[in-house]
Amino acid sequence: MEKYRLSLQERGMAIQYAELPWWKTGPIYQIYPRSFLDTNSDGVGDLEGIRRKLDYLQDLGVRGIWLSPIYPSPLYDFGYDITNYHDIDPVFGSLETFKLLVREAEARGISLIMDMVLNHTSHLHPWFIESRSSRDNPKRDWYIWKDGPRGPFGKGYPNNWMAAFGGHAWTWDKPTEQYYLHLFTEEQPDLNWRNPEVQEAMLAEMQFWLDLGVKGFRLDVINYLVKDAQFRNNPYHFRMTYPRRHDLQHHQFDRNQPETYEIVHRIRSLMDLYAGASEDTMLVGEVYPDEGVHAPDLAATYIGNGKDLLHLAFDFSTIYTSLTAADLHSVLQTWYGVLSPGAWPCHVLSNHDQSRAASRLCAGADNEAKKRVLAALLLTQRGTPFLYYGEEIGMEDGVIARKDLQDPLGKKYYPFHPGRDRSRTPMQWTGDSAAGFTEGKPWLPINRDFRKRNVEAQQRDPSSLLHWYRDLITLRQEEPALLDGSIEFFETGLQENVLAYVRRKAGSEVLVVLNVSGQTRPNPIRRGGTVLLSTHRKPQGTIEHDTRLAPWECTVYR
Repeated sequence: MEKYRLSLQERGMAIQYAELPWWKTGPIYQIYPRSFLDTNSDGVGDLEGIRRKLDYLQDLGVRGIWLSPIYPSPLYDFGYDITNYHDIDPVFGSLETFKLLVREAEARGISLIMDMVLNHTSHLHPWFIESRSSRDNPKRDWYIWKDGPRGPFGKGYPNNWMAAFGGHAWTWDKPTEQYYLHLFTEEQPDLNWRNPEVQEAMLAEMQFWLDLGVKGFRLDVINYLVKDAQFRNNPYHFRMTYPRRHDLQHHQFDRNQPETYEIVHRIRSLMDLYAGASEDTMLVGEVYPDEGVHAPDLAATYIGNGKDLLHLAFDFSTIYTSLTAADLHSVLQTWYGVLSPGAWPCHVLSNHDQSRAASRLCAGADNEAKKRVLAALLLTQRGTPFLYYGEEIGMEDGVIARKDLQDPLGKKYYPFHPGRDRSRTPMQWTGDSAAGFTEGKPWLPINRDFRKRNVEAQQRDPSSLLHWYRDLITLRQEEPALLDGSIEFFETGLQENVLAYVRRKAGSEVLVVLNVSGQTRPNPIRRGGTVLLSTHRKPQGTIEHDTRLAPWECTVYR
C-alpha cells in the first residue's frame, strides 16, 4: 500500500484553529507516565521523559496531554489510590519538574490535563487514617461507614454491593467495629460526597493544580461519586462473565445518583473561573456504565447542554464495537444522536484500561491497513479525538507472563481476565535494547515487535502509520469542515462495508470514504472531487463518482 503526501507549503495552506478553545482542536494524547520514557534507569517512566518528548508530540500535532495519575501512591491500583493530591510521586519526579513541564508544553501550544480521582483515596491518605481512628473523629463522616445488620448467624454486610476488583464492597474495620465502603480495592475507601466538607476539600485540591497552570482534568469514574442515601441492594441480572459477582449486578444504587450532577456543576463552576473568555479549561469524564453495556445516553447526561456540566464525556461504544461499517455507523450515529445541540463530542478507541484497538479490532490479515482505517475514522469525526500513547505507531497489546503481571485485577482473576498490563507496556521509541524506553529493567516487558515497530523507524519511512497520523491531524487542523463542521452519514454503502460521510462548514464540504473490507468496493458517494489525503490516491488528483475503492482504502476529498 502506497501513501501519498504533500507538505503544507506545497498545498499553500496554513494550520487554522479558528475561534475554538484548544480542547476542541485536539487531538488530546493520553500518556501512561510509567510507560512513556525513563530517564533515570529505574525502569519506570518519569516527567523528565515526557518533557524530552514534547517536540515529538508537537510535531505529531498534539494539542493536549492527559497524564494518568502521578500523585504519591502506595500503588495498590497503580496511582488511582492517592495519598496526597497536591504533590508528585518521587518515582515520577518533583513539583519543580512538573512546573517546568507545564511551561515547556504551553510554549509549544500543548495544554496539560491531570487525571483526578474524586471517588476514593488511598487507605493511607491522612484523611482516612483520621477517619478510622475513632467513631467520633471529625473526619469520620468524610468516608462512608455503616453498621452491618445482625442476624442468627452474626453480622452481615450493610448491603449486597460488590467491588469492581472482586469481593464485597464493604470491609470490616475491627478497631471501630464498622464497615467502610470501597467500590474498588479495600485499599481505596470511598469518600462521602454528601458531606459538604469533602466537597470543599476536593475542590481545593483541584484548584491547587489549576493555579500551577493545568488546563483541565480527566475525572475518574465521575458517575460513582454519590451513593443511594438508603443504601438499597442492587438488583441482579444474569450474564455470561468471568467469576466476578460485581458484573452480575445492575448498579442502580451505587452510582448515577441525581445529586452527582449537582457536584459536577460545582466543579464546572470552578473551572469556569479559570477559563476566561477563550474557554481555556476543560473537564472530560469517565462515565462508566454496567460492565459490557453501551450507554452513550448516560454519558450524554453528564455533558448536558455543554455549558453547566462536563465539557466532554467518554462514550465507550467504539471500544466495544467491531470493525464493520454497519457497526461503526450505528455507534457513531447513536452517540451524535443522544447529545444535545450545545454538546461537544469526543472519541476514543484505546486507553489504559482496555485492550488496544490495534489488537482488538485489527487482528488477522491486513493488520496494518486496518490501523489506517481506524486512524482515518478517529481523526475525521466531529469532536475531539483522544489518542493513547503508541497508537500512532500501531502498538499492540503486550504478551505478559503470569510472573510479570503487575495489575491487581490481572493477578486476582488470572487466567479468566487478562488484566490491564497488556495495554500499558513501554513506549517503543527505537529498535535498540528495551526499545529506547530505559537503560534499566522495564517495569513491564517490552512488546516483542519493538525492533520493527518503533518511532525511529517510522519517522524515516514516509509511508508509515506514524506519517499517516501526522497527515490526518494536519489535514484536520487545516480544514474548517473537519475541525468543527457538521457531520452527515451516507446510508448507502453499508451493506458493501463502506463507511461514508460528509463534513460541512460555511459552504465547504469534505467527503470521507472508508472501505472497511479487504475487497474492492464501489464508492457510495455519487460525487467526485479533489483528493485531499488518501491511502491510495495522489493529493490534488481526482476521484470520480463511479470510482471503485481499493481494499481498505481511506480517501478524504473535497
